[in-house]
Amino acid sequence: MIPPETLPPLDDLLARAHVVALPMRVRFRGVEVRESVLVRGPAGWAEFGPFPEYGDAESTAWLRAAADAAWRGFPPPRRTRIPVNATVPAVPAARVREVLAGFGDGVRAVKIKVAERGQDLADDDARVAAVRALLPEAELRVDANGGWDVPTALAALDLLGRHGLAYAEQPVPTIAGLAAVREGLADRGVPVLVAADESVRRESDPLAVARAGAADLIVVKAAPLGGVRRALDVVAQAGLPAVVSSALDSSVGIRAGLALAAALPELPYACGLGTVSLMREDVLRVPLRPVGGMLELQDAVPDPAQLERLAVPADRRRWWLDRLRRVHALAGAAPQA
Repeated sequence: MIPPETLPPLDDLLARAHVVALPMRVRFRGVEVRESVLVRGPAGWAEFGPFPEYGDAESTAWLRAAADAAWRGFPPPRRTRIPVNATVPAVPAARVREVLAGFGDGVRAVKIKVAERGQDLADDDARVAAVRALLPEAELRVDANGGWDVPTALAALDLLGRHGLAYAEQPVPTIAGLAAVREGLADRGVPVLVAADESVRRESDPLAVARAGAADLIVVKAAPLGGVRRALDVVAQAGLPAVVSSALDSSVGIRAGLALAAALPELPYACGLGTVSLMREDVLRVPLRPVGGMLELQDAVPDPAQLERLAVPADRRRWWLDRLRRVHALAGAAPQA
């Protein structure tokens, strides 16, 4: 076990690293093939997979999360079954049935991507309407990834809210904007809550959104917040209901999300931990995919044959290991507070 402020030696990480590429069933966040680094430590497997557009400094939290999981393990669970939502990317409405089929029966909640670049509100409305028609009793939430401005968000949520939405995730990019949307929805009598995602995990201060009263709930992800223990601390200090989500991880990364969801004192919402269902391949022979809208808390141990078959080409392996070297140097120079 390593102390939380200490990273394993770089040579140790590099020697344990497996860089894999997982093809997607459907394009998601502009990603058609998801690459990441898997590492086996004394306490188990962990994933380091910040998206390619993330800078090295921002990626240090992802490395700390991987080190914490692989060298320290996870905190004790409070529950062993985790409710999860289906996720519908910004696909045409005609593909909604196909996407939902990948999540199996028993789906009770669905997150629907909206505000996709190159699409308009009519596309979003058709997509949400298609989900509602297929799952009339499900809890629906939309995720704009900060893609709207305040007036557009208010108009969009006034329209989309007619399908019955529990909440809108990161409708606008800034904390001030979230507060304005929250106030505007209340003034209009639109019963849609506001959830903060990027305004928690990509801000230098993940508690700023709570202090500003800018959200009704927060979305937390283990990797960008520096690990399960750090995410638990953020939730405790924020004092807001939390939804645990993933960062388009393999089953190894999903295992960390499950550990976070399992350790929270309360879990009022289904979690966004079913995204392995959006992938054609996974590093486990039996991927962590929901059954009946639930995931069981269990270990995620990659199959050696899958690791070999899904390994990236040599140039991509060099790219990821060079990134790991740079991020390790930064993380070692600036330990997490």
